Amino acid sequence: MTTIQSLCINPILEKKDVIVQSKTGSGKTVAFSIPLVNKLEVKKYKIQALILAPTRELANQIAVEIRKLSRYIPNVKVLTLCGGTPYKPQVASLQRGAHIVVGTVGRVLQHINETKVDFSNINTLVLDEADKMLDMGFYDEILKIVEYLPKQRQSLLFSATYLKDIETLSKKILKEPLFIKNEETHEKESINQKLYEVESENKTSLLLSLIERYKMDSLLIFCNTKLNCDELADDLEYLGIDVLTLHSDFDQRQRDETVILFANGSYPVLITTDILSRGIDIKDIKYVINYDIPRDETIYTHRIGRTARGESSGVAITFYEKEESYKVIAIKEKFLDIEFNDYEKIEEKTIL
Repeated sequence: MTTIQSLCINPILEKKDVIVQSKTGSGKTVAFSIPLVNKLEVKKYKIQALILAPTRELANQIAVEIRKLSRYIPNVKVLTLCGGTPYKPQVASLQRGAHIVVGTVGRVLQHINETKVDFSNINTLVLDEADKMLDMGFYDEILKIVEYLPKQRQSLLFSATYLKDIETLSKKILKEPLFIKNEETHEKESINQKLYEVESENKTSLLLSLIERYKMDSLLIFCNTKLNCDELADDLEYLGIDVLTLHSDFDQRQRDETVILFANGSYPVLITTDILSRGIDIKDIKYVINYDIPRDETIYTHRIGRTARGESSGVAITFYEKEESYKVIAIKEKFLDIEFNDYEKIEEKTIL
């Protein structure tokens, strides 16, 4: 077991409400899924657990993990309710019944309002990556969903950060929760973090130089906007590098196909927005590059967490312009125990 699994599983099996703060890639999905599957009443063909996730990608990933864990139990049905996928087939699936529902906030609320889905038999609520859901503005919507759940239930909240809004939400949803914090962070030996100060017009040249220098064959690049993703992809393709792009303009089928192509090594580079800063668990991503420095240190944490999954190691490189130095200060303050490799001046030979 991972550290967070060893800390969580017993209290959850004891049906305690739990708040868990843990870094990405620490194994939290299994930590809540094992107890959840363990207490299922399979012969009772009613929805017994609801898991809310911030993105379709994460919801689908959770559903896959639960199906793996329950594959030796006959007839367990796990249903995903996510936006960006056809609504009517979900209605039909709900009518046929399910044991576990994994969904995004907006689509679950839509089914409550329109399909009149029956949540009266739910005994477990899981909020996964709750901080991300709050960042997306779903505080009120989460509380509306909770109003339709039985008051006598177990509630589990998982978050990479524990800020004031998470504390406020937990007080409204959980009862006498046990707080579990995984003290493990992205240690220096697991993620080698590098910072480059570089002028905007030189970023693509620096990126190409790094790709060639380190022979990057599994690279995830984050941009802040869809436009930046598309423009960078065009530049790299022109320079002869095979790249994939993924952002919110892609439908679910395109997203799934893109992730599969990247995960199986068909393409060495995937350029994306923060749509993939969470909810993607691809092993062996060796490099993450923040082509655009994120707006805050929390997003930075989740971006770099796409590498060094589990026990592996990785490299996270961040580009920033001189006027963005204040963001670098905030990042360094968050990782006080990390010695950054800080390249504040790029040598001329680095830029092609």
